[in-house]
Amino acid sequence: MLHMRSLLVGIMTADGSATPNVPVIIGTQMQADDRFGVGSELSRMCRSFFRNNFANEMWCLPVLEPLGASAATGTITVSAPPTEAGTIHLYVGGQHLPINIAGTDTAEEVAQWMVDQIEDEENFLVSAEVDGTDPTQINLTANFKGVHGNDIRVELNYFGRLGGETLPIGLELTLPATNFLTGGVGVPRFEAAIRAMGEMEYDFVGMPYTDSTSLMAWAMEYGMSDIGRWGWMRQLFGSVFSARRGSYQDLIDFGLSRNDPVISVLAFEERTPTPMFEMTAAYVAKAQRALANDPARPLQTLQLLGCLPAQQNFRFNWMELNAMATSGLAIQKCWGGSAFPQIAREQTTYQLNLYGFGDDSWELVTTLHTLTKLIRLQRHAITSKYPRHKLANDGTRFGPGQAIVTPGIIKAELIAQYRIDEYNGLVEDARNFKRHLITERDPNNPNRLNCLYPPDLINQLRIFGVLAQFRLQYDRGIDVEIVGYGSQVYSGSAQGSRYAS
Repeated sequence: MLHMRSLLVGIMTADGSATPNVPVIIGTQMQADDRFGVGSELSRMCRSFFRNNFANEMWCLPVLEPLGASAATGTITVSAPPTEAGTIHLYVGGQHLPINIAGTDTAEEVAQWMVDQIEDEENFLVSAEVDGTDPTQINLTANFKGVHGNDIRVELNYFGRLGGETLPIGLELTLPATNFLTGGVGVPRFEAAIRAMGEMEYDFVGMPYTDSTSLMAWAMEYGMSDIGRWGWMRQLFGSVFSARRGSYQDLIDFGLSRNDPVISVLAFEERTPTPMFEMTAAYVAKAQRALANDPARPLQTLQLLGCLPAQQNFRFNWMELNAMATSGLAIQKCWGGSAFPQIAREQTTYQLNLYGFGDDSWELVTTLHTLTKLIRLQRHAITSKYPRHKLANDGTRFGPGQAIVTPGIIKAELIAQYRIDEYNGLVEDARNFKRHLITERDPNNPNRLNCLYPPDLINQLRIFGVLAQFRLQYDRGIDVEIVGYGSQVYSGSAQGSRYAS
């Protein structure tokens, strides 16, 4: 019935052909590379999206590199040459680049060969060149300018010896001190881009910037105020998905600083190889694919394909994840044997009501999208059946064929639609819905029909609580028959007895 579009927001480079700040529909990676520039932030987001969702409509909103922005940089130095042939397993932003070298290569030759391989790789996040004064040093530069270049992680041998990844014997490489590129400066401004969206519906927005200014701009656009997309005047609905890396403390502090019912930020460990803008695209792709099919079904266990998690000993434990989930953050987890992060809870950042007290009414993304579908189905039912009708009181005796509705007719229509929604697993308890549903004419406007619509949203199985009380052996009831004197016979059961006599 509806498109239920997704919208990816990110930086395009100067060699992209797209018009900045104007949404454009994208169907293939080739189109993304042409419009946003090969290796750009938005092109890489499309790459991550297509790995996780090949079925749903996807649009992109390209923004220019910020004025005065700088690209992040880093260096790799060949400190010692190899003594045997082998393979360098280089990971840049979680993307694996195997580089084969000979045992006779010098340090300078290894450096040049690594540069050649990086430059030859398609849709890579960085460009590379040999340093002009030190031929053993490789200078890496992010393909786009901005602060997110600092999120590009450089590492070796992610899967380690067990995965068949070790440095060639004798070879020594020195990576950036923090394993991340540094020096990227600049956050794009979104005012013009948001205006260009107009009134087109975008139900799932992947917006990777989690600074306060960016989040505030999108929270205003998708908020519940009069001017927001959830407001009474616009009724466009939708929500925003993002991702953020950090330490346990940093993420808790961030989560407690936000309170937006329309924004969901998925938390990741500091050592996660994949950049957060690609994680954002994977998260929104999986959300769109699942929630478009069934908005009330939880997203837990859905894998973010193509995204590498932090290595085992650097992942958050359950206590940390639980604390983050109660601090306004969506969480992910790698269950045993999984190669990719899996969504564990699709939380929004909403935690407090207007008085600052705890409130879980808008806690889950499923609540937003279940309500969206219910309201749209309701509007479709009313506007399709009663597009040009007159309004009369209940009990009015109008002739057959008259295009007239009464509060009672509308109430019956809403109850019928609710029964369909219940059958489709969106709501429950139709009996009490019918009791609390109110439709009545407005006392001050005879052309207005007011409705109190109180759906009981279906819930999700998220916690399975078990109280385990073990036994070494269950007590056995032993039937005992006591024969008395005379004709009387007594029978009974000796419960819990060890012996019978």
